[in-house]
Amino acid sequence: MLGLSRLIDRLNEAVGRAVSWLVLAAVLISAGNALVRKLSNHSSNAFLEIQWYLFAAVFLLAAGRTLLTQDHVRIDVLSSRFSARTRSWIEVFGLLVFLLPLVTVVISLSWPLVVRAFVSGEVSSNAGGLVRWPVLALVPLGFGLLGLQGLSELIKRIGHLRGRLPAPSGGGRGNNTGTPPTSALASSAPHPERSP
Repeated sequence: MLGLSRLIDRLNEAVGRAVSWLVLAAVLISAGNALVRKLSNHSSNAFLEIQWYLFAAVFLLAAGRTLLTQDHVRIDVLSSRFSARTRSWIEVFGLLVFLLPLVTVVISLSWPLVVRAFVSGEVSSNAGGLVRWPVLALVPLGFGLLGLQGLSELIKRIGHLRGRLPAPSGGGRGNNTGTPPTSALASSAPHPERSP
């Protein structure tokens, strides 16, 4: 299971890094559209919509990496008072009761919309607008990546509770504490910290 966790972590790390370039693309498209509009008094709804599509892609597709690096919003004021084992139990509860069911519901509700938009060839109602299914497909795809990362975090928390992994620390900006070093994941030796 730890091998699956490492694979998911690598996938979300790669996707997160790749979609970060979409921010640059959105800025360049926005600047180019503004420049063309200023110089020729002409604009395109397609350029505006592609910026929205890119914005959606960045936030939806990078959600899994955000969970991986523990950069999501959490209430550290309370959880910092608990032992590492208690925090791991809270994480397991949150993943099983909130995150994974939410991911399942969102994917199951959004997928039919993607299929309908694809089959019908749905296009934006704006003149010169873009086809809609690619942006709609970002919802189940992004939540799928988030769900996979939730599964990876669940595996790591259970590994900690069984004494096979070190306790994950609180996380934070760029601190990939949700993912122990490869040597720690490979080691099956119990970790010395086993406080209740």
